[in-house]
Amino acid sequence: MKGFLLGLLLACCGGPAFAGVDASQYDAFWLWSGVQPQPLLARAKSLYILQGQIERAPRRQGGAVRFLAQGMSVPRLATHPGEIWLAYRAQTLEWPPEAYAVLLSQLRRWQLAGNAVVGIQIDFDARTRDLHHYVKFLRELRERLPKNYRLSITGLLDWAPNADPAVLNQLVGVVDELVIQTYQGRHTIANYSAYLPPTKHLQLPFKIGLVQYGKWQAPYFLEGLPLFRGYVVFLLNAPASPH
Repeated sequence: MKGFLLGLLLACCGGPAFAGVDASQYDAFWLWSGVQPQPLLARAKSLYILQGQIERAPRRQGGAVRFLAQGMSVPRLATHPGEIWLAYRAQTLEWPPEAYAVLLSQLRRWQLAGNAVVGIQIDFDARTRDLHHYVKFLRELRERLPKNYRLSITGLLDWAPNADPAVLNQLVGVVDELVIQTYQGRHTIANYSAYLPPTKHLQLPFKIGLVQYGKWQAPYFLEGLPLFRGYVVFLLNAPASPH
């Protein structure tokens, strides 16, 4: 753990056009399970640290919804100069009371350890046509979350151009930020740029999610949007060197 934290808090991280996304040019990152520490985080403004997954157990195990702890255990990152978000991957919105209890307990433990935790992020791939169900879930989650914590969510590229604007704008006042993912898995979505113009009509603060080593060219209008708040890079292990 000490070696991991030393690697975690070493150096820093804006983005090239059409080249592999150079994480050292950015200042906000997702830290997911299985990713080796990288020397680019000492001046990071925001870290989104995976803490668990809410999933449905296989049918042979009863099919119950359960909380699966993931990611790094609670460290003390008091020397980290930026904000920390605890991230949760959700496979279902049917959360049992225990899932909320564990999440809130983790928030308290991170805070008590001296970490600058500002909120939680929910990573759920809500289908565009079912977005109204997600809005309902997020409202209920917001009610359970202590008022001193913020709520962030990831969003699919499909939302901005294809979701009902009235439904999407119901997120205003419920979530504090939306991070739109331009990648799927570990690769940039090939036609990502075609989905971005409707972000001009979003009425809530948003960021753009990039994948390390992926592709990115910012559209000309993005930086001028008053609700655009920058980028978050999903960190990956370095690709294997060719022999």
